[in-house]
Amino acid sequence: MPHNSNSPDLDPQDAWSSRNYKTRDDLLHMLNMLMEARAQTDDWRYPHTGDLLFWFFMVLCHLNPTRHIRLWHAGGKLVGYAMLGEDPAFDCQVLPAHAWQGIEEEALSWAESLIGELCQLDAKLWGGPIVSGARQDDLQRRAFLEQHGFQVGGEFSEVNMIWLLEEPVPEASLPSGCQVRAVLDGNPDEISNRSAAQRAVWQPWTVGNVTDEDYAQFMQLPGYDRQLDIVAVAPDGVIASYVNGWIDPLNKIGDFGPLGALPAYRRQGLTQAVLLECARRMQARGMNRISVSTGVNNTPAIRLYESVGFKIVNQYLEYIKLSETSV
Repeated sequence: MPHNSNSPDLDPQDAWSSRNYKTRDDLLHMLNMLMEARAQTDDWRYPHTGDLLFWFFMVLCHLNPTRHIRLWHAGGKLVGYAMLGEDPAFDCQVLPAHAWQGIEEEALSWAESLIGELCQLDAKLWGGPIVSGARQDDLQRRAFLEQHGFQVGGEFSEVNMIWLLEEPVPEASLPSGCQVRAVLDGNPDEISNRSAAQRAVWQPWTVGNVTDEDYAQFMQLPGYDRQLDIVAVAPDGVIASYVNGWIDPLNKIGDFGPLGALPAYRRQGLTQAVLLECARRMQARGMNRISVSTGVNNTPAIRLYESVGFKIVNQYLEYIKLSETSV
């Protein structure tokens, strides 16, 4: 429905309208919007396109994009979107020229209304605190969340790290019999091996609830690049470690995530090897820096990233709000 903001900063001709997500073209516009927003601001005010693609993948796997994604347009252009994921988790991104003029309030109202509907179906799944977040230096977003009842808390705050690719990326050394390569194309056994690694690393969290069919669908998303889905393969053929790599060609920044190693193959240099190989490929495509995030208390991961060249530059604060339907 159309909406005219009362804000004096918004030209009435730029009044926005909103609707639910419809097609793959909408996802492409969301990706382009994030790249445009980053180009107008900095590396941390907006998520990387890789973050969006994996969040979208989780909604695609477990929910329904046409119900759980809302879009705002002005003058025929996408200027904002909101997503409601499991947990329940709320995210909203708006282009700088339209930010803090009312779309964010509409987005949160939409999400809370949807949560209320979902609680009627499954109060256990949807009745918990609403989860969101903000970078520690994004004072406007933090103020917005706090004004709407969110508080810093939870256990999933993260450090944000950057690796400046100022020198050629070195090649990795591997244990005997192991190899590092991209995921093979069109091979059902490979897809099964790759999705099994995702489950082994991340279950019981939502990000680990991925079937072979889910992963095959993931590989068809715009922005997914098989040549940046890098795996370390053990001598017995098991995918022992992996990283999903993503690139933003407009801003020349790559992103890692998710990534991990099977418990039996950790501390053998395999995750470092896949990071280096993925970074080498990103650098060859013109990326001049890479971002990655991990839990503030995940010391082993922080040390791993620092070992290849990452430095902590920011922090993502998790915010939570008790919903009116909390059980």
